[in-house]
Amino acid sequence: MSDTSGLFSVAGRVACVTGASSGLGRQAALVLARAGAQVVGVARRRDALQSLCDAAGPNCAAVDADIADRGALADTVARIAAPFGPPDILINAAGLNTREPADDVTDAGWDATLAINLSAPFFLARAMVPAMKEKGWGRIVNFASLQSTRAFPGGIAYGATKGGIAQMTRAMAEAWSAHGITANAIGPGFFPTELTKAVFDDAGRAARNAAQTCIGRNGRPNDLDGTVLFFCSEASAYVTGQILMLDGGFTAK
Repeated sequence: MSDTSGLFSVAGRVACVTGASSGLGRQAALVLARAGAQVVGVARRRDALQSLCDAAGPNCAAVDADIADRGALADTVARIAAPFGPPDILINAAGLNTREPADDVTDAGWDATLAINLSAPFFLARAMVPAMKEKGWGRIVNFASLQSTRAFPGGIAYGATKGGIAQMTRAMAEAWSAHGITANAIGPGFFPTELTKAVFDDAGRAARNAAQTCIGRNGRPNDLDGTVLFFCSEASAYVTGQILMLDGGFTAK
């Protein structure tokens, strides 16, 4: 019988988490650091990243950067690798939702949403894949959404990027999994984060969303933990190109 004691271990792995200053990105960074990975949190807000590292302990380093700035990508990737070495794990959790109705979408809003939500995950992954190939091991975890498959009001730009994330995840798996690099995505339901503040500020809307789930409640930050450890460890070695809906059954009803 095989030893399964280390199946979900991330000890000694190096992980890069974008959007680590708040919300589900911060939660992913915390769970990985507390599970023994060396984590580099990436976001624009240095003070929020420092707060993350204070909570995560010595296994955490911070890189303040704009991941949408493609001209600075090489420098950003070098800064990410500086504290612990090139990442084995990339979690693309940074996100933007302008909530502009279709008739009112601005050029700037559309471009910024695509740059953060869709372009940055690809170009970051592509830049980090060579080091993963050298090791013969890597994990890419993207963030999909309920809007990967469903249309919500004011979500045309966001939904377009999240539909793209679902397909890009499958394409990443096709491109890189033969090298030991899996690519999967987490599709969160409604969790209380900065990105969903408008939703949770409306108590009636939040209650309706909870009622739509099979479980009967909205997400809590630690609901993310098990899925992150699964996708970032040997437990998911034969899982790639998949979107796991972490939504309490919202999409099942």
